[in-house]
Amino acid sequence: MTSPRGARPGAPRSTPPKVHPADRGATRIADRVVAKIAAQAAREALAALPAGPPADAAPPHATVTVHHDIARVRISLELGYPADLAAQCAAVRSRVALRVEDCAGMSVPEVDIDVERLHPAQVGPARRDRLR
Repeated sequence: MTSPRGARPGAPRSTPPKVHPADRGATRIADRVVAKIAAQAAREALAALPAGPPADAAPPHATVTVHHDIARVRISLELGYPADLAAQCAAVRSRVALRVEDCAGMSVPEVDIDVERLHPAQVGPARRDRLR
């Protein structure tokens, strides 16, 4: 009697040849997935700032171009003002580059930031009196 696969019962199974890990294939991460990682990292960086993100600011948006294992990232965001804009952008750049490298395993040589809008700080009563 033969088994359903046509092999004799009790016969040794043939094992597939060992394939070197580098020859097995590759994992490709879609650009839109890397963009979502970058946008989330930008949100986290803004939330970690002392002033936090402006209350009425739109969430950061990221576009990414991936070539081999190199990701070029562009982040569009809105920032509070007056504040140290350079420090805010540096914090976002750093967080985005680290997060994309950690999560996607890609090198990030540049993170371009487009500041789409500046949100003025809330004017309190004391400040309002001085402006009159």
